[in-house]
Amino acid sequence: MNLKINFDGLYLDNPLMPASGPIVGDGDKLLFLQNEGVGALVSKTISTKEPHIPRPCIYGDKDYVMNSELWSEHSYQRWIEEFLPAVVEKKDRPLIISVGYTKEDMEVLIPLLDRFADAFEVSTHYVGTDLSVISNTVKTIRKHTKKPIYMKISPHIPSPVEFAKAVRNAGANGLVAINSLGPTMKIELATKSIKYAPESGFVWTSGPVIKNLALATVYNIKQAMPDFTVIGVGGVKSADDVIEFLLAGADGVQMLSGALLKGKDLYARIIKNLPKALEKYGFSSVQDVIDTNLNNPVTYEPTVPVLIEEKCTKCELCVRVCPYFAITMQDRITFDHDMCFGCGLCISKCPTKALV
Repeated sequence: MNLKINFDGLYLDNPLMPASGPIVGDGDKLLFLQNEGVGALVSKTISTKEPHIPRPCIYGDKDYVMNSELWSEHSYQRWIEEFLPAVVEKKDRPLIISVGYTKEDMEVLIPLLDRFADAFEVSTHYVGTDLSVISNTVKTIRKHTKKPIYMKISPHIPSPVEFAKAVRNAGANGLVAINSLGPTMKIELATKSIKYAPESGFVWTSGPVIKNLALATVYNIKQAMPDFTVIGVGGVKSADDVIEFLLAGADGVQMLSGALLKGKDLYARIIKNLPKALEKYGFSSVQDVIDTNLNNPVTYEPTVPVLIEEKCTKCELCVRVCPYFAITMQDRITFDHDMCFGCGLCISKCPTKALV
């Protein structure tokens, strides 16, 4: 199975990359991920200022991560003098260096980092929503590099498409969509206190819980700008998730929070599982997924679910969750055809897939 992809002159053996964050926080971590088989390397965000990070700063739940980390805890000098030379000496795949945040930072960072980078990713988390400010940041970067530039869009940006148009006009090659969601917060009832946060009380949320928002953002941008590179990120935890992002229009896929929740070996497991997943859904390669138009079979006529009785355990979850009071348990699960709205909730919630 051919897993290879390429975009903007970058050639990857597979579409999965790490996202910027703690797992890619120094040279050894990046080389660890190279050994795990990721298609490209992505650094933690390098800035000109020292971050002030509370401890503890990362909270993991079943389907989300809350994180009050900011950017790299290491100085840009240490990245330039120690981490990046070690990575470049041993790397055999593209290295995307994440940088932040202002055009003044870029005036300092890009000339120093350009010799190490195959591309740049630029976080916009802390620069507001003014597209002229973000565009000027792109223009500043472009003055100092010919490498591809990918602007990372945050969920608070009002119009992803307008953001994409603005950064493309300023010289960017594409987007990374999306950054973590926020501000959010974590409250501990036992101590009646805010946890994992700085003085503001706010943290950022990522992981599987934001996947559907990330997919919609990727799709929205690619529908409007099909020739603009979009790297999808936000909620990936499986080979199926990778395929979903590619179907939505992503040219490559990043993951970080999934590895925080399920272990750092998740990268290797997803890459190993990807060929079987592609075959399961009828794809001959990763490029085949990218080239496939996503269907949207809309219908407005209600359809009453059908019970597959041999699969039904009579748990009655469908009865309890039905918002239209259309399901009862008699000798078997029974639907009132007049009351059923055809909303589909019961089908999605059935634990044994006994409803279709």
